[in-house]
Amino acid sequence: MQARQEAEFQEFVRARWSHLVRTAYLLTGDVHYAEDLTQTALAKAYRSWRRVSRSDRPEAYVRRILVSCNSDRFRKRRVTEALTASLPEVAGHDEAVSRAAERGPLLAALAGLPPKQRAVVVMRYWEDLSEAEVAEVLGCSPGTVKSQASKALAKLRTHPGLAQLVESGQGGSR
Repeated sequence: MQARQEAEFQEFVRARWSHLVRTAYLLTGDVHYAEDLTQTALAKAYRSWRRVSRSDRPEAYVRRILVSCNSDRFRKRRVTEALTASLPEVAGHDEAVSRAAERGPLLAALAGLPPKQRAVVVMRYWEDLSEAEVAEVLGCSPGTVKSQASKALAKLRTHPGLAQLVESGQGGSR
């Protein structure tokens, strides 16, 4: 890689690291795995940075790699997630990840969704991507995004922890 491309990649990582880790955290529910997942995605992006940097939206390209890497862990072996009543302490200094960890009921509800539904909810409602952009990131049709979002939202509406938040008046915007 040329020095100019190396510097461009390093700047991209500095600018987008926290945002990518937050997205990975919402996809995985684990800070440490989120950091590993982000590093893996960035390593793959680095190997093809010339192509990634020439794309219209390099961040969208890397986000797609991130989602694909997360999906790969489910393909390689079945991952079981153990839900607990309380969240573990969050290590690290990323204030945004700390704020996300405080959203225990939402994270517990997200953890209960199948991987594809979870990815759709994170990309569509947290990342605020359009249905077409989510479809592009996930490599599926906009209709699939709509149906997965509909199923996920229906499941989230019935989640007891989220229902308690709504009833207590604590539910609101991010």
